[in-house]
Parts: sequence; C-alpha cells; structure tokens
Amino acid sequence: MKEVSAEILNPGSTEKSWPAVFADLVKARLTTLVLLTTYVGFYVGGRGALNYALMFNTLFGTALVAAGAAALNQLLEREYDAKMRRTATRPLPSGRLQPATVAIFGGVCSVVGLVYLALLVNLLTSVLGAVTLVSYLFIYTPLKRVTWTNTLVGAIPGALPPLMGWTAARNELGGDGWALFAILTFWQLPHFFAIAWMYREEYAKAGFVMLPNIDADGSRTGQQAVFNTVVLLVASLVPFFFKMAGTFYLVSAILLGAGFLFFAIQFSRQLTLIRARQLFLASIIYLPLLLAALVGDKLK
Repeated sequence: MKEVSAEILNPGSTEKSWPAVFADLVKARLTTLVLLTTYVGFYVGGRGALNYALMFNTLFGTALVAAGAAALNQLLEREYDAKMRRTATRPLPSGRLQPATVAIFGGVCSVVGLVYLALLVNLLTSVLGAVTLVSYLFIYTPLKRVTWTNTLVGAIPGALPPLMGWTAARNELGGDGWALFAILTFWQLPHFFAIAWMYREEYAKAGFVMLPNIDADGSRTGQQAVFNTVVLLVASLVPFFFKMAGTFYLVSAILLGAGFLFFAIQFSRQLTLIRARQLFLASIIYLPLLLAALVGDKLK
C-alpha cells in the first residue's frame, strides 16, 4: 500500500490525484445520479414542509451504500475492467489501490450505510437499499458474463433509489413510488443500449455478453431501444394521471419523450457510432429535465 500511495502522490508516475482516484472508486457520476433520483423520490413523496434532517439522513445513508456498491463492483470486475480501455484506468486495474483496501472500504461503506438508513430513516428504506446492493453485486454483475438480459436485470437496482427516497419520506410502498421506479427502469434501457453499442468491441474483448455483441446486424438492439423508449414515454405520463404533478409536467413529459423517441428511432435506422452517441446524449438530457418538471410541478 505504501508503494501505491507513493505512486499516487508522484505526479510523474500518474496523472490522477487522490480526489480523482476516490471519484473513480465511488463512480462519482453514477453516485450523483443515484442521489439525484433519491432526492426526487423523497421530495415528491413528502407531505407538507420538507423535513431537511430526514432528507439529509436519507441522502447520506444512500450515498454510503452507493459508494460501497461501486467499490465492491470494481473489486469483482477488476480483471475484466483491465481489458477495456474505458475502465483500465480505474483504481484497481491501474494498480493505484489494492483489492484488500477496496474490499474494506466497500464493505464498511455498505454496512454502515444500511445501518444508518435503518436507524435514522426507516427500516423499509434500508431493506430496499440492501436489495439494491445484493441485486447489483450478486445478480447483475455475474450475469454480465452470461446473458445479454443482464441489462434488463441491472435496470432494477438502478431504479430503486427514487423508490428509496419515496419510502424515506412516507415509510410505505405505494403506486406513486412505483411510478418513479418504472420511469427509471425504462429510461436505463435505451441509455445503456446506446453505451453497449458504442463500446461493443471492448465489452466483447472483456468477456461481457451484451446484446450488440450477439446481434450481428444490430436490428434487435435498435428494436429494444425504440420499444423501451415508447414504454418510457407511457410510464412518464403516470405521475400526471396519479395526480402527482400537473399539466406543465404532462406537456413536458410528452415533448421530452417524443424527442427521446426520435433519437431512438434514428439509432434503430442507422446503427452508427454517431447515432448511438446522439441517443446517449439525448438520454442524459432527458432524465434531469423530466425530473425537474416533476419536482417543479408537484401537486401532492
């Protein structure tokens, strides 16, 4: 560990600082998305004045679980990450951190996060956090080397954070919370199919079974992207019909969904790197705008 520390501190041997290494370890962008969707679930699920203390506890506990899951995922996939250019610079394959260090960090963050949620938020939210952690690490992660349907399975832990936010605010499961879960589930699918297409050669080299790797002409990949974007458009209307949000949200959901669908159709018609990038960019623009409309037009 001393050698690794020296390497990190030596600017001549690496370009990454400690904060950058830590950001890679906890998958900072993914964790930020987790916290954003958890906040939306908490805010939309809350009644009356916003409970800032409870919100902080929810986000802090969730952040610990998410950081722990990210670290443990990299521990499990370190050999495969080393084979892909986009992940070869992560802390473990690059040698900046050792497996034992990452295992301790990930394990402690995960356990402390779940206990924190159970004690300072509620047991239901902690249970959902545990389901997220277990399904992500021990179902989705190994399935990536077995079947392309891992993408469908992986959408489940990815969609649970807004439901965790909802249960944190209400301490119950309800249709409104499941509506948020559905939106995140179907958003992830075209988002990830675009990524899988862009990096299909790297995934194949690393031994991951993704749809574009077994879909010679790309037709199934395009069809899946379009189908799930259509379902997402329908799911995004549910908050309006459940009276969670008003007309502004409805119009926003329709316009954003139509725009997202346009790029999915373009991708299915022209399976090129450019179209895949356009679909990916459309996905990361769509979600925050939709969630902002939902928060801004909350009715309940």
